[in-house]
Amino acid sequence: MKRLSGIGVWTWLDGTPTDQAVEAVRQMEAWGYTALWLPEAVGKDPFALISYLAGKTERITLCTGIANIYARDPMTLKALHRTVADVAPGRFVMAIGVSHGHLVGKVRGHEYEKPVPKMRRFLEEFESALYIAPEPAEPAPILIGALRDRMLALSGEATQGAHPYLVPPEHTARARGVLGAEPWLCPEQKVVLEEDVEKVRAVARPYLKTYTRLPNYQNNLKQFGFEDADFEDGASDRLVDALVGWGDVSSIRSRIDAHFAAGADHVCIQPIDPAGVPGPDLRALEALAPA
Repeated sequence: MKRLSGIGVWTWLDGTPTDQAVEAVRQMEAWGYTALWLPEAVGKDPFALISYLAGKTERITLCTGIANIYARDPMTLKALHRTVADVAPGRFVMAIGVSHGHLVGKVRGHEYEKPVPKMRRFLEEFESALYIAPEPAEPAPILIGALRDRMLALSGEATQGAHPYLVPPEHTARARGVLGAEPWLCPEQKVVLEEDVEKVRAVARPYLKTYTRLPNYQNNLKQFGFEDADFEDGASDRLVDALVGWGDVSSIRSRIDAHFAAGADHVCIQPIDPAGVPGPDLRALEALAPA
């Protein structure tokens, strides 16, 4: 599969009826977005949804962002990886991650382990897992949802590259320095097409609170000068502004371009509706359309 480039979309479709989701993804494809990234938490299975969407679209690359390695054993994940690569040749990317302690322990009932050794061992077991069906004609790339240096280094050594989530352009520059030139680097960037800063912060804070209370994200952001006070009440003003590209189309495009200038191969934007409506803001996606 050729190197993923251009601008993609990262969004939740858990609350979107399937027929509406198909129409939305077809529209993203028509607007020129190169990839769609679907997360995994406690809703729809991303592999099943990607397989279905692949049959309803023509060109757009479909990616997990990010599949939880605690949700499946290495043999099951290998079967999924090969199967989806076979049904969507050249159009599937699998990004995997270690998730978070509360989702793994409290929600799934597993023991959360140290992230880097766990991921390294999982990848080794994935590689050696038994799979006796024919290999897909086009192998699907694997990325790691990596944030800090050790996991970034592992993503460059053991997989195609990294898919960092909830990061400013400064992280992209650091990640490229750790990865070197060859591995893929595909960061996520939240955007709000709204010029009223108070409206932006009002809708962004509750959304960011889901993430900014988690140690993985806090520890990563502290590398860039943020402190405990920045994580209170969802996010401080400066943290909102660092993590969310907002304003008019030109301002948001400047934020996206900052990731490319810092070394990103591909940037996936997560368009948050300024009215707080769940799901992708199609108005923003149309305004920012690469086509």
